[in-house]
Amino acid sequence: MMKKQSNEKVKKAMIALGIKEETAELEIVNLQNSLSQEVSTQKEKLFSGKYQKPLVLAFLLAVFNQLSGINFVLYYAPEILERAGLASGESLFSSIAIGVINLIFTFIGIALIDRLGRKQLMYIGSIGYIISLAMVGWCFYASANSTLLLIFILVFIASHAVGQGAVIWVFISEIFPTKVRAYGQAWGTGTHWVFAALITLLTPTFLDSEIGIFKENPYPIFYFFSAMMVLQLLFVAFMMPETKGVSLEALAKKLSKKE
Repeated sequence: MMKKQSNEKVKKAMIALGIKEETAELEIVNLQNSLSQEVSTQKEKLFSGKYQKPLVLAFLLAVFNQLSGINFVLYYAPEILERAGLASGESLFSSIAIGVINLIFTFIGIALIDRLGRKQLMYIGSIGYIISLAMVGWCFYASANSTLLLIFILVFIASHAVGQGAVIWVFISEIFPTKVRAYGQAWGTGTHWVFAALITLLTPTFLDSEIGIFKENPYPIFYFFSAMMVLQLLFVAFMMPETKGVSLEALAKKLSKKE
């Protein structure tokens, strides 16, 4: 449509994607209206102010993704599990189990994202995060059985794969209108990996710290991540829109409105 292709070609493309013919014709009209409204604003920039809400949503979702501690756990799993009392060989085997659970529940998240919706998966993931991270912290604090700690780490990985892991890239691609989508996705992705680097660099300094409570027991790190996931749950409840079943044009119009 943007390259001035014929309506017939656009309709064929939509039908090939599984959209019913009547719905495709209605969507073509919506697309034409949307594009005609954008003609006079082609020079708008991502940071012009019009897209403040999707920018904030993408930023917060990416930040919370890393404040869950997912990359910290994935990158330093063997060391974390060794501190829980597992032998080196056992901790490496447990790291393989983490990868397998991550793979399985990622596929479950993919299967559910268009059935339950983005917000529902984020609710499930956030609650799973809060419980599992708090329990991992408690296992370290109480010197609980290492098998119990591994179980809660696996619950944490499953919660991530079903929730944030499945939702983040879909959601970020949906909340920006067509003309700035590439820049918007770059903003969200860049935020994600900058905070991934920060979390991955900073948390090991606490893990290896010689200061106070961090010296022998890393439980405060997991309590911190759990607290951050409480904030994520509030973000999902009060700020995050549901994008399931909403056309990109309707969503862009809603999120670009100035309050």
